[in-house]
Amino acid sequence: MHANKDLNDQEYIFHSTRKSCLDTVKDCIKRIHQKKDLNIFLEVFEKESLLSAEKIDQKIKQKSAGKLAGCIIAIKDNICYKDHITTASSKILEGFQSLYSATVIDRLLNEDAIIIGRLNCDEFAMGSTNENSVHGPTKNPLNTSNVPGGSSGGSAAAVSADLCHLAIGSDTGGSVRQPAAFCGVTGFKPTYGMVSRHGLIAYASSFDQIGPISKCIKTIDLFMRIVSGVDSFDTTCVFNKEHFKKTPFQPKKFKKIKQNIVVIENAVNHYSINKKVKELFLILLEKLKKSGHKITYINMPLLDYLVPAYYILSTAEASSNLARYDGIKYGFRSQDAVSWDDVIKDSRSKGFGKEVKRRILLGSFVLSEGYYDNYYSKAQKIRRLIKEETNKLLKENNFILTPTSPVLPFKIGTKKKDPTEMYLQDVFTVQSNLTGHPSISIPIKSNFPVGAQFIGNFGDDSNLISFANYIKSIC
Repeated sequence: MHANKDLNDQEYIFHSTRKSCLDTVKDCIKRIHQKKDLNIFLEVFEKESLLSAEKIDQKIKQKSAGKLAGCIIAIKDNICYKDHITTASSKILEGFQSLYSATVIDRLLNEDAIIIGRLNCDEFAMGSTNENSVHGPTKNPLNTSNVPGGSSGGSAAAVSADLCHLAIGSDTGGSVRQPAAFCGVTGFKPTYGMVSRHGLIAYASSFDQIGPISKCIKTIDLFMRIVSGVDSFDTTCVFNKEHFKKTPFQPKKFKKIKQNIVVIENAVNHYSINKKVKELFLILLEKLKKSGHKITYINMPLLDYLVPAYYILSTAEASSNLARYDGIKYGFRSQDAVSWDDVIKDSRSKGFGKEVKRRILLGSFVLSEGYYDNYYSKAQKIRRLIKEETNKLLKENNFILTPTSPVLPFKIGTKKKDPTEMYLQDVFTVQSNLTGHPSISIPIKSNFPVGAQFIGNFGDDSNLISFANYIKSIC
């Protein structure tokens, strides 16, 4: 962070001889209050984060502190933290207090991370702008008139504004990477099954992944080494805890070992791509070539089917996952209802925002009798084809490279009326959610909202993170 620059420059050290953890937390809290108008934090855990910092300072003196001692982390409002409010930025979960912590949270706390607060996001992680929150939009720290991206807009903005070392988001179709690009920071979506989803409020279960956002890729690497690994609460989390130990963090090797990188040409020449985005992306390609890496261009005809397939499948899963919010078990309940049917109808109508209702309706439609085969089944077949094509490209090359987003951040409120235009924000990011591959967005230019997205081989997260750190050094 700018106020204490060495915090993000040290290798896995979040405290220093000059500043205690307590002083660092105090600095962050002060900045959070100073930047309150950005609407990033929904709640700051002031007392408990200060108490934690004091205890960790003692552990550091005793040389018994964990690997994340003093690392200040903020969490997206769809990740459960025991005895804390978790609402997914929705009225329907108003006042809900979690009875347990997400596996990710438990693993971070076990290594002495400090959870400083919960962050604004698009309601139930549905959106690309952070405007679909019951708490109002978050502003982009790089330009407060603009959106920060979404759905993890609060997470990306918190890192960009130097309010924490790392923020946790969730990525269903680009919700970590796209806001990271818009806010000029780094966002990582792990391989599906690398990180437990236990404690993440579900949107689309076969797509969702918890992912980190930070300015420091070394911090992202350490985060992944701590939170990754099998979890008995999540049967889709299949990678062994030792996975990252087999591939150490070694970005310097890429100076000697040249990589084959495939660029999706029809992504670079996509009709929606902004002139400045394309210009900076082409400059990055030239730098990669000068560094000795081989660039291959291919056309991927399936690119045009990525967004339709993603939205059919993800909304179908959302319509099922969000059926549990009925106004009866917990959260918001309409006081105007006179029968059980009315309780459910009124609570869901008043509790969900427009975008969430739109996606529930779309998902229910594509799963309905007479339309299932025409939409849902076809989208599943396309998903299989996309995965096969991605696997083929990564068998012949080391990484796939695209811009993260086709556009620059736009002004708050300017595109909210056109859902189709908003859905196209995900045109490049949904590929790795459909296939499960790891992907990372890194800023091409310092403090400028354009990102480059690299997709790596399935399960090869550590190598991808190391390569991204190397790329940042030549940008």
